[in-house]
Amino acid sequence: MTVKMFNAVAHEAIKQLNRLVALGYANVADLSDEEFRALARPLINELNTEEFDDLGTNILLVPTRELVSPESLIARTAIGRNAGFTTMSPRDIASFIPQDGCEPPEGPFYIVIDPHTGTKYTNREPDVARKLIDSDNKLPLTLEEGISIATQHPHWLTDKNGFNLPGSRSTDGRVPSVWVSQNSPRLGAVWPNSRHTWLGNAFCESRLGSPLSLSVPVL
Repeated sequence: MTVKMFNAVAHEAIKQLNRLVALGYANVADLSDEEFRALARPLINELNTEEFDDLGTNILLVPTRELVSPESLIARTAIGRNAGFTTMSPRDIASFIPQDGCEPPEGPFYIVIDPHTGTKYTNREPDVARKLIDSDNKLPLTLEEGISIATQHPHWLTDKNGFNLPGSRSTDGRVPSVWVSQNSPRLGAVWPNSRHTWLGNAFCESRLGSPLSLSVPVL
């Protein structure tokens, strides 16, 4: 029997996909586990090519809003046994949409490359941080991508920092945020001109969709 070998980035994507399945994401998408996995297979197969051998493992496998609605996802995160929570209503959460230049690639899943919690932009207003992120040729993270960090790397919230997600904004101008409250991941929001000493402003290098289309900052 031939054992299929995966490069590092494909292996990491499979690991994250397994976690999403274990957390019941297929049920949220109204699919079987196998149907859910099958939607990620083309992207993972594309990653498992020589072109992406050097991509590394600092990625996020993110399901798009069309596949998995974000309203209930923070409750599927946890720090230890402490489940994530929010005081925002489902309608409020759904109102946070990606801003220009932060739209996800097409497809049911995509990859975020080199995500960071934005420690270097701690205690910066989201509006100011967005300009700094742009000037550094990075991309601000969105609501869905922030939840993905809390899902795949909850220890980042305790080992690094909570963070704003300046790539998304609600209709009234607020910016979503994820931080630790009551020893649990919490999804909330801040005003774009407010600053908090415990919140960075999260960003990434680029995004990859399937069929793979590279989304990078416009210079």
